[in-house]
Amino acid sequence: MQRASSAARNSCQKILHRRNQIQTTRKLPCDVFINHRGIDTKRNVAGLLYNQLASLRLRPFLDSKNMKPGDKLFDHIDAAISGCKVGVAVFSPRYCESYFCLHELALIMETKKKVIPIFCDVKPSELRVKDNGSCLAKDLRRFRWALEEAKYTVGLDFDSSRGDWPHFLTTAADAIVKNLLEVEEEQQDGEQNFSNI
Repeated sequence: MQRASSAARNSCQKILHRRNQIQTTRKLPCDVFINHRGIDTKRNVAGLLYNQLASLRLRPFLDSKNMKPGDKLFDHIDAAISGCKVGVAVFSPRYCESYFCLHELALIMETKKKVIPIFCDVKPSELRVKDNGSCLAKDLRRFRWALEEAKYTVGLDFDSSRGDWPHFLTTAADAIVKNLLEVEEEQQDGEQNFSNI
């Protein structure tokens, strides 16, 4: 796998420097929450992206890497989403069949996190929440709203059968780092404005 670009490494150094400056009593569970359909992407896009981000010394959250047997699913995942700065939604052909994927996406959108959609082997227009009778009407509304918001957010496209994996992973990591830096700067500006009051 291609090494992360020097721009991404330099940007990560800025994030790490900023993180070391902040004195908090509560440690954030992650920088980046990776939302994905496990059966479709855990062993390729999501797993490789997790490894790429971890190699940059970021704190990505991927359920299979950050949770252990006995952990309460919604407690850990909801806390990770609440604490993250950026959400990455890896859309795949069967993504919308998963209640968990849609719940996570809705929570990411409701908490107004920066979101980077990755459309892996699927076009945004092909993603639809279907009513199979197992969801409450209010959940269906939440899920449809969140999906529409994500579909109309600039993201990355990737065809896993023909794509250049190293290039894709570097491009995705660079986009995530850029968004993390923007969030860090917004938080820093907000802290400075608050201290001036």
